[in-house]
Amino acid sequence: MLWKLIRSHLGPYAGAVSAVAVLQLVSTVTSLYLPSLNGQIIDDGVAKGDTHFILRAGAIMLGVSIVNILATVAIARFASATSAGIARDLRREVFHRVGDFSAKELSHFGAPTLISRNTNDVQQVQTVLNMGLMFMASIPVMMIGGIFMALREDLGLSWLVAVAVPLLGVIVGSIVVRMLPWFRKMQDSVDAVNRILREQITGIRVVRAFVREPLEEARFDGANTTYTGTALAVGKLFALVFPLVMLVFNSASVAVLWFGAHRVDSGQMQVGALTAFMTYLMQILMSVMMGVMMSMMIPRAAVSAARISEVLNTESSVHQPAHPTPIPAGRTGVEFADVDFRYPGAEQPVLCGLSFRAEPGQVTAIVGSTGAGKSTLVGLVPRLYDVSGGSLRLGGVDVRDASLEDVWSRIGLVPQKPFLFTGTVASNLRYADPEATDDQLWEALRVAQAEDFVRAMDGGLDARIAQGGTNVSGGQRQRLAIARALVRRPDVYLFDDSFSALDVATDARLRAALRPWTADAVVLLVAQRVSTIIGADQIVVLEDGRVVGQGRPGGGSMRKPTEALRSSVPSTRRGGLNTRREVSPRG
Repeated sequence: MLWKLIRSHLGPYAGAVSAVAVLQLVSTVTSLYLPSLNGQIIDDGVAKGDTHFILRAGAIMLGVSIVNILATVAIARFASATSAGIARDLRREVFHRVGDFSAKELSHFGAPTLISRNTNDVQQVQTVLNMGLMFMASIPVMMIGGIFMALREDLGLSWLVAVAVPLLGVIVGSIVVRMLPWFRKMQDSVDAVNRILREQITGIRVVRAFVREPLEEARFDGANTTYTGTALAVGKLFALVFPLVMLVFNSASVAVLWFGAHRVDSGQMQVGALTAFMTYLMQILMSVMMGVMMSMMIPRAAVSAARISEVLNTESSVHQPAHPTPIPAGRTGVEFADVDFRYPGAEQPVLCGLSFRAEPGQVTAIVGSTGAGKSTLVGLVPRLYDVSGGSLRLGGVDVRDASLEDVWSRIGLVPQKPFLFTGTVASNLRYADPEATDDQLWEALRVAQAEDFVRAMDGGLDARIAQGGTNVSGGQRQRLAIARALVRRPDVYLFDDSFSALDVATDARLRAALRPWTADAVVLLVAQRVSTIIGADQIVVLEDGRVVGQGRPGGGSMRKPTEALRSSVPSTRRGGLNTRREVSPRG
C-alpha cells in the first residue's frame, strides 16, 4: 500500500527522482573508491617513501571527496523537495476528499482521525520517502560494491563478510518483526489522544459546569498512558538495535585486525589492503544496518499509507451526476414527494412517506417533538444526505440529478449549531458572497438584528472572531450566522432552529425584518417556539418521521386536528405556568 500510494504521486517528480538515482550512483561509487585509494597511499606511498605518489593520490582523493560531497548535498536537496512536495499533494488530496464527504462519511471516520491522517500519517510517509530517496538506492549498490571491493583487496578474509553481514541482518530483522504490531497500536493511540483532547477543549464549559475535571483527567491519563506504553515498547526495541549493531561492528573490526595481522605478518597481505578491507567491511555493515533501519521505518509508514488510502478511496455517498440537469432560473420551489430516509445501519427509517411543497414567497414551518426528523428533513435539501426513497425536487428538478454546485448556490443554510470561522465579522459574512460590499453586509446585519452589537464591537466589520465564534454569545453567533445566509440572497433559506437563542422580542423583530427580504424565496423554518412559527404561511407537523398535520395556521386546512400541533410544540412558561399556544391566524 505504501509503494502504491507513493507511486501514484511520483509523476510530477520523475525528473527529481531520476536525478537522485544518478547522484546516488555517483555518491556510492566515489565512497567505494576512497578506501582503495587510501590503501594504495599506505602501500605504495608511505611504505615506499614515495612523496610524489602520496601527493598525486591525495589530490585524486580530494577531488573524489569533493564530488562525493556535492553529490550528497544534491541528493539531500532533491530528496527533501520531492518528499515535501508529495506530502503537500497528499494533504491537499485528503483535504479535498474530506471536503467532498457527505455527513455519512464524516460521521464514519470522525474528526480526530481525519486530522491525524492528514497530519501525522502524512508526516510518516514523508519521512520514510525522504529517507528512502537519500539511502535506499545506495544501499544495494554499497552492499554489492563493498563486497566486490573487499574481496578484491583480499580473498582470505572473505569469510568474515559471510559471517558478519547475515548475523547483523538476522539480529536487526528479528527486532523489526517484533515492532510491526506496535506501530498500528501507536497510530490508534494517537487518534485516541487527539479525540479526547478535542472533546475536552470543545466541551470545556460543560466539563467545568458539572465539575467533571477529575473524570476527564482520568480519561486523558488513560489514553496518554496507553500511548506512552506503546511508545516505550517501541523505544525499548529500538534501544536494543544500536548496542547489538555496535557489538557486531566492533567484533568484526577485532576479527579483521586479528586475522588480518596474521596475514600481514606472513606476507600474504599488505597493511594498506588490510585498512581498505576493514573500511569496506564497515561500509557493508553500515549499508546492511541502514537497510534494516529503513525496514523498521517502513512498517509504520505502511500503516499510515493504508490509513491515508482508506480516506482517498472512500467515495462520497452523495454523487455528482454525470450529466447534471440545470435548475431553472427564477422562483424556485421545494417539493418533497413520498420521501423516505434512513441513516446507514439503522433498522427504522427516520423519515417515511414525506410529501409536501414549499412555495416561493412562503414561510413553511417544520415542527415536531424531539427526534421527529426535523433537522434530518432540512439536511436533505442541500444533500448533506441523499433520500433513501422518493424524490426531493428543487425548481422541479430532483436534487440528485442537478450538480452539487447548482444546488448549493441556491441555498442559504443556518444550521442548528451555527459555526463561525476564525477571522473577522466581514470575512465570516463574505463567506456567503466574497464580492459583497460593506453596505450589503450592514444591511444583512440590520435585518438579522445584529447591527447594534457589531457596531459596538472594536473594529465593527473588522472585529475579530475566534474559532467557532467563541468570543461572542450564543444569540450573537446565531444572528451572525443568519446574516451570513442573508448576504447570499439565495432562492431557498433553511433555518434549522436558528432562533432558539434569541429572546422573544428580538425573534419577533427579526422575523418581521425577514419578511420583505425573503419575499421571493422559499423559507423552511424549523423551530420549537410557538411565537417563532405563528406567522408562517404553512405549518408541517412531524411525528416519528411522518407528516401528521399540514396547512395554514388557523385557516381550517390542517389535515389533522389542531391537537397534532399542540402535542408537537413545546410549552412556553408564562408567569410560572406552563401553557400551550395554538396556531391562530396571523395578525
